[in-house]
Amino acid sequence: MTDAEPSTTVVVVTWRGAAHITACLDALAAQSRPHRTLVVDNASDDGTAALLAAHPSKPAVLRLRRNTGYAGAMAAALDKVDTPLMAWLNDDAAPAPDWLATCEDTLAEAPLAAAVSARLTRADGTVQSTGVRLTADGHGADLPESADEVFGFCGGAAVLNVEALRSVGGVPASYFCYYEDTDTAWRLRLAGWDVVSADADVVHRHGASTRPGSVRFHLWNERNRLLTLLRCAPGQVAVRQLVKFALLTAVLPLRGLRRNKKAAAPNFRPSLRCRVLGAVAVRLPRTLVERRAIGRRAALGRGAVWDAWAGN
Repeated sequence: MTDAEPSTTVVVVTWRGAAHITACLDALAAQSRPHRTLVVDNASDDGTAALLAAHPSKPAVLRLRRNTGYAGAMAAALDKVDTPLMAWLNDDAAPAPDWLATCEDTLAEAPLAAAVSARLTRADGTVQSTGVRLTADGHGADLPESADEVFGFCGGAAVLNVEALRSVGGVPASYFCYYEDTDTAWRLRLAGWDVVSADADVVHRHGASTRPGSVRFHLWNERNRLLTLLRCAPGQVAVRQLVKFALLTAVLPLRGLRRNKKAAAPNFRPSLRCRVLGAVAVRLPRTLVERRAIGRRAALGRGAVWDAWAGN
């Protein structure tokens, strides 16, 4: 590829990102590898639009009429991307100058890989994520240790093969926020693709746009985890985890857990858990249709992927 023909469109999703979007764009402008930048603005009302228009890098901007979350914005961006690769980047992330070059080169050296996850570090230098691991009960969890191959990529900073992404159904826009990366990586693996990690550094102000630990965080997290299992996991695993979630929801009040410290976490509040179950129930018919479509596209069995990665 020549300078006039970049390999990657870097997609930055922002919502009320005035406090940090400029630092993100400055870091992208300093990249050693040419690229296109597309900012998807989720109907920000805090002056973000003016900052985007004034930035010297002049990024392309797709302004949405409403806040569709990270997943919805990435899905909208995918329709606009016409480069072979697409980077996912949080607006509160600042990549090192060689971030994109390292990710592109890592993918080029791994022809069976459809995604590469960068190394996200917090402002204090501690590692937040080098990728996503799959826990024994089906959670997608950040992996802070270095590994050449990971189950999934962290959506905060990753580069994906666009053709592969489209071939597995794109981005689950209805997730709004959280687990869209784990779900996407899982579908790539079912289709026979690998996911790798790269020594490509990105400083991440984790939670600058959302509030980890909040009620909405837990609502989206728990709902989307169950939906991802229903879409991608072996049937018995998905049913077992859904039943386990429902049973725990039912017994929490009987155990009086609302009065202890554990119950202070929103995901242990019966009211929130009931909202999660209701949301999953409403989406169940569509999710089962999606599950069948994922199965038809799969090159590997659901059990094979689960056995290889769950708890490992």
